[in-house]
Amino acid sequence: MPIRELPTHLVNQIAAGEVVERPASVVKELLENSLDAGAARIEIELEEAGVKLCRIRDDGGGIPRDELPLALARHATSKISSLEDLEQVATLGFRGEALPSIASVSRLQITSRQPSADAGFVLDGTDGGVCPAAHPPGTTVEVRDLFFNTPARRRFLRSERTEFGRVREVIERIALSRSSVALRVTHNSRQILDLPAAATPAELVDRVSRVCGREFTDNAIYIQRESAGMLLRGWLVRPVHARSQPDLQYMFLNGRAIRDKLLAGAVRAGYRDVLYRDRWPAFVLYLDMDPAWVDVNAHPAKQEVRFREPGPVRDFVRRTVEAAIAGPPATHGEAHASGAPAGPVAGLTQSSLGFATPVPAGIVREQLASYSQLAAPAVQVDGMPPLGYALAQLHGVYILAQNADGLIIVDAHAAHERVSYERLKASVRQSAVQVQKLLVPPSIAVSEREADQVELHGELLGRCGFLLERVAPDRIAVRGMPALLAGIDPATVVRQLLPGLGADLVMDDLLDVLDRVLAGSACHAAIRANRRLTVEEMNSLLRDMERTERSDQCNHGRPTRVALSMADLDQLFARGR
Repeated sequence: MPIRELPTHLVNQIAAGEVVERPASVVKELLENSLDAGAARIEIELEEAGVKLCRIRDDGGGIPRDELPLALARHATSKISSLEDLEQVATLGFRGEALPSIASVSRLQITSRQPSADAGFVLDGTDGGVCPAAHPPGTTVEVRDLFFNTPARRRFLRSERTEFGRVREVIERIALSRSSVALRVTHNSRQILDLPAAATPAELVDRVSRVCGREFTDNAIYIQRESAGMLLRGWLVRPVHARSQPDLQYMFLNGRAIRDKLLAGAVRAGYRDVLYRDRWPAFVLYLDMDPAWVDVNAHPAKQEVRFREPGPVRDFVRRTVEAAIAGPPATHGEAHASGAPAGPVAGLTQSSLGFATPVPAGIVREQLASYSQLAAPAVQVDGMPPLGYALAQLHGVYILAQNADGLIIVDAHAAHERVSYERLKASVRQSAVQVQKLLVPPSIAVSEREADQVELHGELLGRCGFLLERVAPDRIAVRGMPALLAGIDPATVVRQLLPGLGADLVMDDLLDVLDRVLAGSACHAAIRANRRLTVEEMNSLLRDMERTERSDQCNHGRPTRVALSMADLDQLFARGR
């Protein structure tokens, strides 16, 4: 077959395979165009999940009459005009592929009017004709009979319910990314969603709650941190309320909803010491940086990005999340001072953030308070330390303590596990690791690549207390181990370290690997159930908890303590009624 130039319509259909996968893709592209046009209000009307009809109307800047035909021309765009523009894209759309791709697999019509124009004009996507039309300022894009001319693609669509679920997910991501834009959604003549513009902090919290659920906002903390030209803000759910699957994770980069493994991994790494088993963090986070630092032209769908310097970005996100979870809840005033919204999420009072699941009576709720390890002593109320003084031990498991507010119940094993773990980590990071040299160094069979990494990073490993020597192309000897890990099989520990040794290993990466080893060591060394503790031992543990980061949770994400105020106890016993 001779080489030939493909017809424009066929080229558009090929491109549509990348841009238009399903109705949700159409909704995403059209909504992004509306946002780029400066819309303050967008109405979305769908029939049969957008397959039969997808009509999106906005009050944006509109399209001039003479530019309407260009809207369906491939690679025609108002967003960029040079390579410099492409390298620092600030708009959601820029490739000029979406509308021609959609028009090639549907019956498309665009009606638009600029605010300064006396009338609007309609463009028929079938023949390209432009005619006058009555229309308010803004643009309406109407997409009918999606994939009518590509039946094979249509057969790959799921049920109407499934497709609408994906459409709704796209709309909710847009709603979270641009809270200042009002959105109304109608499906099969029934109103599904009506989100007014969020102009105040309380309205923003309400929008997040309507998209993510009240459980999310009731158990989230607001964060905001700026460093090295990057700003990270948003909400993180407290670890004890982590989810069984990663279904409530929203990340926005410069206002663009993205799915990025590097950023998602950085957030999860920030939770690494407090997640229980296979639980997943829930979050709504906004990362802002210079557009020139990131390449958004990685894929036609524009949901994948590449960072010019991924290491600093990952480290910034991880450290911010880690510090937010470890630190004490901010006061209401501190939240406002940092620009945090007000409301049930960001009021950040102990009562609004600390309460969790009600007991069966529905009266007393779990309160988790965290105290950060500072240069200053723990705050005392009327001479009483925050966690009070021990009264007794219950069934050899729980410590009962009285503080200024009421009753504190502590899981002794979980609390001791956290305290021990943080001490181990601190000693490693302060280069205070004592090395225990082994009289009979065990020899471990490894791959040649792993042996190469041990040779390459020998000095770094030594700073963490691991004296490893390559004794053959595929064997290493363990000459010394951190004294903190005494009693643990050296071969087992080293085998846990080896997979984390990469060519570009830095100290933080090695510490992350080592932390996982230390977590297991702390768990094994922690107080066991049915061990009788003296009052002095119980009070000592309480004081250690007050000085320890993340002391409200063990290494696996379980709570270490529950607080019941006098008011909670009075309600439980119906006092004062």
